Amino acid sequence: MFMLRNVTKYLFGDTSKESIVEISQGQLYLVRPLSPKGYSELIFRDAAATIRRTGQEYQYQLVIQRAYEEGEDELLAEEDGEEGAADNLSTDKDEKTFLLDQGLHFRSEIREGGEAVFAWRDLSGDPGDLFEFVCDSSVQAGEVGTFELVAIKCQYERKFRRPQESATEKDLQQFNFTDQTIPSASAATSPTAEAIDFPPPKPKAVEESLVKQTKKDMSSRPSKAKCSDKEVVPTAAPPSASVPEATSTLTKQRAELHLFDFPSGSFMLQDPSVVATVAEIGKWQYWLQISGNDREWLGQPVVADINPVFNFEYLSFIFNHYTDDGSAYSWLLRFKDVETEERFQEGLMQALWEQLNEIKWTKTTDDDRQYVLDAFRDLTMEDAENAAKEAEEEEQEVEEGEDERQQAEQYDSDESADDVVVKPEDGDVNSQLAVGYKHDRSFVVRGSKIGVFKHTPNNNLEFSTNISKVETPGGKLFSPKKVMLHAEDTDMILQSESNPNSLYRMDLEYGKVVDEWKVHDDIQVKNFAPEKKFSQMTGEKTFLGMSHNALYRIDPRLSGNKMVDSDLKQYTSKNAFSTAATTEKGYIAVASEKGDIRMFDKLGLRAKSQLPALGDAITGLDVSADGRWVLATCRTYLLLIDALQKDGKNEGKLGFEKAFAKDSKPQPRRLTLQPSHVAQFQYETKAPLAFTPARFNTGVDDKETSIITATGPFIVTWNMKKVLDGKRDPYTIKRYEEEVKADDFKYGSDKNVIVALPNEVNMVAKRSFKKPTRESIMATPRASGRVSRLRKSDVVNSPY
Repeated sequence: MFMLRNVTKYLFGDTSKESIVEISQGQLYLVRPLSPKGYSELIFRDAAATIRRTGQEYQYQLVIQRAYEEGEDELLAEEDGEEGAADNLSTDKDEKTFLLDQGLHFRSEIREGGEAVFAWRDLSGDPGDLFEFVCDSSVQAGEVGTFELVAIKCQYERKFRRPQESATEKDLQQFNFTDQTIPSASAATSPTAEAIDFPPPKPKAVEESLVKQTKKDMSSRPSKAKCSDKEVVPTAAPPSASVPEATSTLTKQRAELHLFDFPSGSFMLQDPSVVATVAEIGKWQYWLQISGNDREWLGQPVVADINPVFNFEYLSFIFNHYTDDGSAYSWLLRFKDVETEERFQEGLMQALWEQLNEIKWTKTTDDDRQYVLDAFRDLTMEDAENAAKEAEEEEQEVEEGEDERQQAEQYDSDESADDVVVKPEDGDVNSQLAVGYKHDRSFVVRGSKIGVFKHTPNNNLEFSTNISKVETPGGKLFSPKKVMLHAEDTDMILQSESNPNSLYRMDLEYGKVVDEWKVHDDIQVKNFAPEKKFSQMTGEKTFLGMSHNALYRIDPRLSGNKMVDSDLKQYTSKNAFSTAATTEKGYIAVASEKGDIRMFDKLGLRAKSQLPALGDAITGLDVSADGRWVLATCRTYLLLIDALQKDGKNEGKLGFEKAFAKDSKPQPRRLTLQPSHVAQFQYETKAPLAFTPARFNTGVDDKETSIITATGPFIVTWNMKKVLDGKRDPYTIKRYEEEVKADDFKYGSDKNVIVALPNEVNMVAKRSFKKPTRESIMATPRASGRVSRLRKSDVVNSPY
């Protein structure tokens, strides 16, 4: 097979082609030799297999695309309408995409009779599940060999991050899995029930849900010593850091230790008996150490990035561990009973809270401590029946959804040699996004420029114009630090970092800053927000402003300074206010860098309610229109808080209207990514989590049903119903090639999301988001079929 080197060199060499090699005809099967779901399923009766490039260097995809018979697509169009046909032709049911990675165990086989088959693991399925592409009889053996060799070289490039030309035959042998048998995709040869070695039932559901033992998994695979060096190596525990000297011990408990295995996507038992210790090692510094009988497993500082999740139903604690080189690992401790886990949680949360707040845990009230502990509980984990029901609901959502294709901002199709691909050289990148409520427009800030994009009826973005120079009325160029649409989307309020005591008004009809508003001589503007949630749809002139310790109203109609003195609420303490949001009635939520949240019914008075800080700074805040839900963004998690009081004398009232009783503060829902997903995110991106300000979908007559945020190249959306029902992993993701700079829902819908990347602006259908699996996290999207282009006459003033 390795005599085909010259052929593959030719195929790889033509970088102008997205497709490298193709098998034009075959059938795709999903084979489940060990599953009670059914042995074999025909996915595509007629399909083509292609290996193609992605937009990222050293990343390639195996794509299996359904082929339609002549006239079949026209028939679909007649039955479902043009949009329905486009949807059918572009969804996952017509194309399967797999990132070419060593974990697939991609291989081929020529069977008796000359039938050629490619097989690879289903990484998001059950152990033993395989995809099989059975080539048509017209496919020649040479084509099969070339296709497999190209796949091997693609895996080599991904693993070693260097061109395949440098690979030796010995290098490529580690990607050769031809010694592994490929079961027949024919149901007629399905193995008998007696031949399948099902693992015995576990006494506790956690063994099935969280921990998959390696011995049973390995017993179902062929035991061949000569191919053992080609097996994917399970994730190994890194060396433990040296243990610092402890000044006191907060908790010391015994547990089982499991490590998340990236290749299999499951937790593997490492040690049946370890001691987990949380100790103080210095002023506001704490250490988590896990020790076995014969080795130290791991040690690390207790910081927010460990992303702790406690599940008392299954006696488990999952967290992330980071080594000095930035690598992330996900660990699981399983305790013998609830009491042991509670003692460990109390000690760990005390350490985490004190490290973040630099205040002794014992100085807080019992109610505040319970509020913090409740926020870190993963309260539920659905059983198999509920999971199946959830899958059905998701399938129904997909059927009812809109076109999933990413809708990139488009220009005229009359392209010529004078057209240029946009790759700006000004050094600026897109940084902020403002979505219009009154008019279908989105505004993207890029340095001292603002791009304007129109929302088309078919949910595309169309470039409208570019405001090429953002200048003060005095002609000084500046890059807006924050922007907000105002006065029926005809004005935009801007802030310059160099002038923190003033704001600027841009008339969007003219694309020019026309006013500078001095707010106050001494009190700065740290942030600002609309008077009411939908004020930008009205002619309302006033809006809210805040400094680090003051909240006030701004009225541009006043002469001189624009602050309304009678509506000023200023605190003597350093509250470190960071962000604010308002409801439809004008109730106000204010958050701080300390992590607490204040709830006001009106300006100028004391807050009706104050929710304790978990310790992490709040960087974003949103409130549902009716004031029921408060959504706060921290760097590594979100907080969803129910502001409606359920009992007591204030039953039925919001926390904005009446104070919560001391012993009945709302239980916050801490929305996090599963630690194993966090570890996979960071394994791929080599960067820590950093969520963009999360937002609800919004509309005057719309209920909040979804939450959107992003971290690195991933957009994440939470389903509110699944969150409130306590579903596990109630979120979906979409990965981009570059970091997501800003994101928000299109006004009046939760079906479409507007995304600003460093050099691109897109509108994407939410149904294109995927459940977080190893495959969807690793998958880098291929380039859009239509690249955003500009004519040379537009380039001078427009980087979009």
